[in-house]
Amino acid sequence: MANDTLLLKAMTYQRPETIPVQVSILPAAWLEYPGEILPLMRRYPGIFGKDPQPLTDSWMQGTYGEGEHVDEWGCVWTNIRAGMDSYVTGHPLPTRESVRALRIPDDRTGRLPHGLMYLRLLDLRGFEEAMIDFAEEAPELQLLIDKVLEYNLLQLDAALPKHTGPIVYLGDDLGMQHGLAIGRDKWVRYMKPCFEQIYGKIHSAGKRVYMHTDGCIWEIMPDLHEAGADMINPQFRANGLENLVRVCKGKIPINLDLDRQMLPYAKPGQLAAHVRECVEALYLPEGGLGLMLETGPGIPLSVIEEGIAALDEIQYYRGQ
Repeated sequence: MANDTLLLKAMTYQRPETIPVQVSILPAAWLEYPGEILPLMRRYPGIFGKDPQPLTDSWMQGTYGEGEHVDEWGCVWTNIRAGMDSYVTGHPLPTRESVRALRIPDDRTGRLPHGLMYLRLLDLRGFEEAMIDFAEEAPELQLLIDKVLEYNLLQLDAALPKHTGPIVYLGDDLGMQHGLAIGRDKWVRYMKPCFEQIYGKIHSAGKRVYMHTDGCIWEIMPDLHEAGADMINPQFRANGLENLVRVCKGKIPINLDLDRQMLPYAKPGQLAAHVRECVEALYLPEGGLGLMLETGPGIPLSVIEEGIAALDEIQYYRGQ
C-alpha cells in the first residue's frame, strides 16, 4: 500500500504533504513482461521507493497459482492461469441443511483474506443459492452470517495483537457492475451489522480501517463509513466520478481505484488525462483522497508507464 503515514493523514484530513499514490502490478503482468517491470519501477522511486524488489515465487502459491486448492472452509478454488487470482468453483454448502450442520474452521491464524464476509457467503453457498437465501430471507441465511462473523472476529482476536501498523486493510467486493446484487435495504439489514462489529473491534485496538470493495457501491458508502470504515477503496468505472464527488468529497475518504477497464484500450495521453480529471474533481488540500492504479496482463507497457508517470507527477498537485 501507499505509505501508511501519508495515507493516515489523508484518511483523517490532516493535510498530507502529497496525495498518497500506489501502483499495484499483478503477478500476471510480471510474467508477461519478465524483463521490463523491475527496470520500469526503478525509474520512479517516488512511487516504488529506492530499492523495488522483483516478484517472488510466493505470489504463485495459493490462489494465484495454477490448478486447484481447498481452503479452510472447504471451498474449492480453481485457476487456469498462474498470476491471476482463482475463482471458487466448489461450494461446500449446497443445501440449507448443510448450513445448519456447519462448524466454523478451527484455525486461529489471524488470516482475514479478501472476501472475508459477504463474498464468503457466496463462496460457501454458491451465487444462485445465496441470492435465493437473501430473496427468501431464509433463517439459514442469518445462521450462516453469524457463523462467518464469529470466525472473522476470532481471527481478528488473533491478528490484532501482532499487527504493528496504524491501519488494518480489509477487502470484500460488495457490488456488481451496476449496483448491489441484494439491494441496499437488505445489505443494511444483514451485512452492515457485521461490518460494524468487525470495524469496531479494530477501532478498539486503536487502529484505522481501510476497506477495499469492488463494484458499484456508492449507495452504501455512507453506510460503510458510518459502520467504521475510515477510508474506502472504490472503483472509478463501476461508481462513476459524479457519484463519487457527490457522495464522498469532503465526507468519506477514498483511495480511488483508477479506471482499469480503460487500460487495455487506452490511447496515448488518455490515462494521464483520466488521472488529472479525477484529482481535479476530488482533491481537497485537507486530504480525503488517495489514488491507486492496478495493472494486469494485456495492457501495453507504454500504458503502464504513462499511468505511473502521471501518478508520479500528480501526487504533488495543490489545486489551481
